[in-house]
Amino acid sequence: MGQGGALSTGLSPLWSRRQWLQGLTGGAALGLGLSGCTPTPPQLEDLPGGFSGVALERGHALRAFWQRLAQGLALPPPAVVHRAKVVIAGGGMAGLAAARALELAGVQGVALLDTQQAMGGNSQGGSIAGLPCPLGAHYLPLPGDDAAEVQDWLEALGLRQRRAGRWQYDERHLCHSPQERLFWQGAWHEGLLPVDGVASRTLEQYELFARSVAQEMERAAFAMPSIRVWQREGRLPAAHAALDGQTMQAWLVQQGIDDAQLIWYLEYCCRDDFGAGLARVSAWAGIHYFASRHGFSAPRRQDERTDEEAGDAVLTWPQGNGWLSQQLVAGLAATDLQTDCSVLSIAEGADGVEIDVYHHGRQQHERWLAARCVVALPSFIAARVVRDAPDFLRAVAVRLDWAPWLVANIHLQRPLADRPGADPAWDNVLFADPNAGGLGYVDAGHQGLDRLTPRPTVLSYYQALGDWPDGRAQLLGQPFGFWRDRIVGSLLVPHPDLLHKATRMEITRYGHAMAIPRPGDQQLLSQVALQSHHRGRSAQCAGERVALLPTPGTRRLWFAHSDWAGYSVLEEAFTRGHHAGLWAGART
Repeated sequence: MGQGGALSTGLSPLWSRRQWLQGLTGGAALGLGLSGCTPTPPQLEDLPGGFSGVALERGHALRAFWQRLAQGLALPPPAVVHRAKVVIAGGGMAGLAAARALELAGVQGVALLDTQQAMGGNSQGGSIAGLPCPLGAHYLPLPGDDAAEVQDWLEALGLRQRRAGRWQYDERHLCHSPQERLFWQGAWHEGLLPVDGVASRTLEQYELFARSVAQEMERAAFAMPSIRVWQREGRLPAAHAALDGQTMQAWLVQQGIDDAQLIWYLEYCCRDDFGAGLARVSAWAGIHYFASRHGFSAPRRQDERTDEEAGDAVLTWPQGNGWLSQQLVAGLAATDLQTDCSVLSIAEGADGVEIDVYHHGRQQHERWLAARCVVALPSFIAARVVRDAPDFLRAVAVRLDWAPWLVANIHLQRPLADRPGADPAWDNVLFADPNAGGLGYVDAGHQGLDRLTPRPTVLSYYQALGDWPDGRAQLLGQPFGFWRDRIVGSLLVPHPDLLHKATRMEITRYGHAMAIPRPGDQQLLSQVALQSHHRGRSAQCAGERVALLPTPGTRRLWFAHSDWAGYSVLEEAFTRGHHAGLWAGART
């Protein structure tokens, strides 16, 4: 996976099924201490499941339409024509935020279209055996002041309240303790950077990285969303441009950071947020991961910690960020929500916009006519469907790359036996996971108030495939059993009784889960934003006049997606969608 000199995953992504099964048979039996009189232990084939959650085949089914358009041929007449004042194409977090902003601005006649059966994009929630679980993103760090739009939304949801002059979050929605642990050297350790049992040089390297991040923060401010910095500075700061010009791996070499424990952790952080490791992610992104929030504090031994070093708080729910997308959908009182609609074409004319879609439920081609359109689609899809796409859209679509990703939800009929060490946590990570790109699992039942009574739960295992040379082809081409065997093989090491407790596994696949922030991306994206003619205005929102952020667009189109930030987090998608919606509302 990662190409850093200090890190080795120890396993090729293409190990054969036979190799996996040979290793698992002995490992599981050894962990359970089975004797000759014990019933035959369950086998991998005994764990049922399949692919669910996201209908990848829907996009592929539209190729005939797109090929026709690419040849300059017109689509056949639509079966039905709809009309709206504003159409939002794409029902992920950006599209949902745009719809909310339009309602706050008092705009009527808005339609929101999405290709899937449920809104939310990669922030959807689901269930398995009746228990809620995430199908994608599973937490939200407490947003800082640069994400004021997200703060206001959380306040409207009742999650954030001002008490005695201080902002406080509803503790029911904050991740309960313990938050995270690491399986390393045969035992569980609190946190993801162990301090007990490591060499003194490792602790020194933790401190060196903390100082290096602090120095970069002194050179230029970081923000989440990053467009706040571009707007304040009028450009990508020179210090950020220097970081954007190299990989995180190269930057670490310059700093003299090479400790295997720390390198593994930073690889994990990059894959967790960006879908790929240090050799592909830019140094800007690797530093931004820490600097845009609270920096990096070197972990200390338990007897040396202060109350301020308890860790960063995050909001989470059993269904992950699906809870947030569900709240957005439930709060849209006037928006016409249209699921099962895949966009075929967006054509901007002098008098309006034509949006052609294929409705999978009705199995027919339909057309929407609107005065304005918010294009809340990934940039590579937007460049395909927008007729006569502007140069800036084509440039971004060609520039960016995306990480494939999967989420495997495993239903357990009762809790697993545990290895020695730290108590079960919400986030449970395996050091150097033998399943290349594996990021460990979260316990969807962790937020339950009754932690003493053994209950069924769901483990949500995440795997990023951005470093697999053919990750997307593998994700789409390999059968369910291929992924099940690899995932179970990893989890049997800390949990040898997994096959005795698991009843089903459901895997959700994302061919283009998130943009990978590679060297050079920020330079292009900041130029596109700051050269947009949609800047320097204000609009009404919930009875107040607010300044609008620069938003890429044309006369009747506004583009809103986390792609325009170069990486995928909720704060970026929500903020860009919010402002694109206000731009569209101000022009109607």
